[in-house]
Amino acid sequence: MQTDNTFSVLFFTRNTRKNSENLSIYARITVNGQRTEISLKRSVPVNHWDASKGRARGNTQNLKMLNNYLDQSYGQILNSQKQLLDEHKMITPQAVKARYLGEDAQHKTLMELVEYHNTTMQSVLKPGTMKNYYSTKKYLDMFLIEKRKTKDIYLKQLNYRFITDFEQYIRRYKPKKARKTCTNNGTMKHLERLMKMTNLAVKLEWLDKDPFRNYKLSYIKSERSYLTQREIDLIVNTKFRSETYERVKDIFLFSCYTGLSYVDVKELMPIQLMIGIDGNYWLHTKREKTNEVVNIPLLPKAKQIIEKYRQESEATDKLLPVLSNQKTNKYLKEIISASGIHKHITFHSARHTFATTVTLPNGVPIETVSKLLGHTKLSTTQIYARVLQKKVGEDMSLLIHHYKKREQKLSEVKQSLP
Repeated sequence: MQTDNTFSVLFFTRNTRKNSENLSIYARITVNGQRTEISLKRSVPVNHWDASKGRARGNTQNLKMLNNYLDQSYGQILNSQKQLLDEHKMITPQAVKARYLGEDAQHKTLMELVEYHNTTMQSVLKPGTMKNYYSTKKYLDMFLIEKRKTKDIYLKQLNYRFITDFEQYIRRYKPKKARKTCTNNGTMKHLERLMKMTNLAVKLEWLDKDPFRNYKLSYIKSERSYLTQREIDLIVNTKFRSETYERVKDIFLFSCYTGLSYVDVKELMPIQLMIGIDGNYWLHTKREKTNEVVNIPLLPKAKQIIEKYRQESEATDKLLPVLSNQKTNKYLKEIISASGIHKHITFHSARHTFATTVTLPNGVPIETVSKLLGHTKLSTTQIYARVLQKKVGEDMSLLIHHYKKREQKLSEVKQSLP
């Protein structure tokens, strides 16, 4: 512990401009000859200040309360210095003042953390991901105002109770605009983002311990929607008079045949279409979400869709005519219904269809599918393999048929022996 610092606290007064009969009270902190001052936001009548004692002089209730406040302030300033000593931090007048006022890292607030995270991560995370963090911030803002009656709290106030109360608030929140309340997994996503920010606070030493240490995120596993080969054929064979509907249908089918997400298809340019070493057309692109390089050999049906819009792509410098995400999913919903398919299908279902129907059941190894989808982990691709019970049944039926033929041949050989 440091013992070579000279440290003192002095209360003094200054004249006030607004009222000449009162004096404003200040605290002066001095460390090794350096000093700083703090306004205590209190005043005392001119005739009732004892400069030698640094206290109010008199027996009225107000003056006794003022002296009690000064005694408490003195103790808090001394305690701030002690905390810094215990933490082996440099003792300066400014450091003691910041700790007393709650302005140092020890007293960072939740909204300071959120602002710091969102500012520093803006150049690291994708715009879509940042949009989700802004959404989490809105929930935090509303929760603090409605449930805690404040706009901010200190990070040290974050605890298990805060997290569970925040969880229940998101689950029960009813938006003014007509939309569904947050699902379980949606709620968990907001809490996961808050957890990532508090982990950052621990690394920055703004928090001593992780408030999520006793909290467990609980996601509900859900089957990912995809199309069977029969359903793909239904869409292919359903014709629309509207050119817009036909275009949306083609773009969706192109995603089914390539595994590319909406944004990846939207950003494709003709220059990314190349002839590979096998003499076939390949798409060379990068996944927007993970920044992973993806090289995809084109299936004949995907190639036909590109050929259909080749002339238009030369004029627009876009490989395919992709509408906005909102309009695409709106028209896609009607296309699915018109095709006689009774499933909840979004554009992202095309990626699931590519894995579950187009590639894995037709003998493409899961490692190759993972590479084509641009997954950074094989475990992500294995999610699709869980739904392939039909393929497992078909493969086992072939094995059973193989053994039956083998037993039949052995039986025939035995019967032919003398």
